[in-house]
Amino acid sequence: MGPLKPDVAQLVIGLVCFFLIFGILGAVLLPRIEKVLGERRDATEGGVERAEEARAEAQRIYEEFQAELLAARHEAAAIRQTATEEGAALIARLRAEGQALRDGMLAEAQVQLAADRVLAEAELREDVIRLAGELAGRVIGEPVAELPRTRAIADEFFAAQDAGAGARAVAPGVRRAPAAHAYARARGRA
Repeated sequence: MGPLKPDVAQLVIGLVCFFLIFGILGAVLLPRIEKVLGERRDATEGGVERAEEARAEAQRIYEEFQAELLAARHEAAAIRQTATEEGAALIARLRAEGQALRDGMLAEAQVQLAADRVLAEAELREDVIRLAGELAGRVIGEPVAELPRTRAIADEFFAAQDAGAGARAVAPGVRRAPAAHAYARARGRA
């Protein structure tokens, strides 16, 4: 009985025990092992599939985000363009209103200046007539302010001055006679 010649009873008992343990292990342990391996395979393959699905979902969300971002940029550009156009239109309108207001104020000022000029000229003419009469009376030695012709002489003098101003506008080189000479000429004494 050695290792090369085993005892038949021990061999049968060993084989029965071996197949019994093999059967128990195959019936109990093998399904559990296959279940765990299936779960691992499912976790591995399913994880890859789930990761692929998650990546596809993330890509879809990213593309939606990019599309929304592009739309927002276009909308912002349109808003900026509209604001720029409205601002330019507002500036142009305000500039036109300001120009019209300025033109109106200039026209009013010119009318007021012309009216003030006419009033000042009338007052000055009266003062000049009075002063000229007084001066002429002092120079001549007799009162000329009360003469009926004094007013007519002054009017002729101013008419000559106005005509001289018109001639000066046409011919700037023409020299106007001094006021005393014009007054004396109007009186017939020159």
